[in-house]
Amino acid sequence: MRACGTAALSRCGRGASPRQDVVCGAHQNRQQEKTRRPARRCGENCGKILSPGTGGPLCDHAQGRTWKSRCALSLVASQCRPRPPPSPRLWREPYIRDRAEEAGWWGGAKMAAPLRIQSDWVQTLRKNEGEAWLSCHPPGKPSLYGSLTCQGIGLDGIPEVIASEGFIVNEINKKSIHISCPKENASSKFLAPFTTFSRIHTKSITCLDISSGGGLGVSSSSDGSMKIWQASNGELRRVLEGHVFDVNCCRFFPSGLVVLSGGMDAQLKIWSAEDASCAATFKGHRGGILDTAIVDRGRNVVSGSRDGTARLWDCGRSACLGVIADCGSSINGVAVGAADNSINLGSPEQIPSEREVGTEAKMLLVAREDKKLQCLGLQSRQPVFLFIGSDAFNCCTFLSGFLLLAGTQDGNIYQLDVRSPRAPVQVIHRSGAPVLSLLNFRDGFIASQGDGSCFIVQQDLDYAIELTGADCDPVYKAATWEKQIYTCCRDGLLRRYQLSDF
Repeated sequence: MRACGTAALSRCGRGASPRQDVVCGAHQNRQQEKTRRPARRCGENCGKILSPGTGGPLCDHAQGRTWKSRCALSLVASQCRPRPPPSPRLWREPYIRDRAEEAGWWGGAKMAAPLRIQSDWVQTLRKNEGEAWLSCHPPGKPSLYGSLTCQGIGLDGIPEVIASEGFIVNEINKKSIHISCPKENASSKFLAPFTTFSRIHTKSITCLDISSGGGLGVSSSSDGSMKIWQASNGELRRVLEGHVFDVNCCRFFPSGLVVLSGGMDAQLKIWSAEDASCAATFKGHRGGILDTAIVDRGRNVVSGSRDGTARLWDCGRSACLGVIADCGSSINGVAVGAADNSINLGSPEQIPSEREVGTEAKMLLVAREDKKLQCLGLQSRQPVFLFIGSDAFNCCTFLSGFLLLAGTQDGNIYQLDVRSPRAPVQVIHRSGAPVLSLLNFRDGFIASQGDGSCFIVQQDLDYAIELTGADCDPVYKAATWEKQIYTCCRDGLLRRYQLSDF
């Protein structure tokens, strides 16, 4: 009996039979249930019943009216979209997906037709007449397939590559290639790893982080180990031992000399990166800790657990300062961000403890297994909003004082405005693979998914940057330092990418 392939993604933990390649029976039933669309009434309350195959909740008489929405990222241009019905269904999945597919903006103008490339393309195209496959996947249309062929290596060591019909090679370097598909107006720049570290862990790597100075990295594996290594060459520096079971999350404090970790033993631990000693252990959760966040410089930290609670901790006294959220459902991800002055976070019912440092004017974002994304005032403990998504939320991050991103198990990335969270600013959907991590990066973000894809979206670029090499193994986490990006994957490899100037 093998473990469900969705276990590391949604913390399922069930077993899958030897004849099942991916998921357990429960997840198969859930996936099949999503494909069934019952008949429903028109959103304009005209009384007409829409068939299951109808695109959205409006009948023909109402689909001519439009509304406009401007995305905060220029990657997705302002477009004319069908006006939503005046009901809470606006922010639920059937409406979002159906209407978006009709209007052609599902995933945004530039991300609507993602390009894919063979994971080891850089090695294949260094051989004379070497050939790598290429594909384009426009939503609602048949996929387009092609190939890249090497016609020789130039004096500068850069291969001369031509693309098959339907694709164009815009630019190629030793570690990157820019491809476009004119028919679908799609374009992507593919980046190969600059370095791959294969000797740090032997099994799936579930989390990683890079110190503030860029000198050290920390990572945890499904074999229960957590290690500190040299970020430049992957040389092992320290082994952090103390958690009883798997270590789910690890991160550096802003100083870069201290590590915070959370494990399935329901414990938080603080470690010295210099001598691998455990300085403190926090106990209080009744379930495994799935994510953590550090408040300001690190006097306080936040943890999210499978027991359904998010707790605020005092690092100096190893004490819990309070339960910020108790939602009754597993908390898969947490994020802390400074709130814009226009956002009302409410007032605390009790005077905050003097041990709370830096919690004022901060928001706590909670990604929940029950398909809900919750935002609260970190100091006030008061709710700011509760958003219902299409599936379990796996991760979340803040882009600014009022913009945020959250990723779901069925592959949706929601961008929300805290000032008006009823409807998403945009929904990006590249594939049905789970969104496993989101990271604020420069003027955009980095996202990784369960199908091995990891991509960068930037405000001043009209194409996505795809980080290749992982093939079909899930990329669980990404971390950055200046122009370097590190990823960890189920294949047991840590990859470092070197970004040139955008």
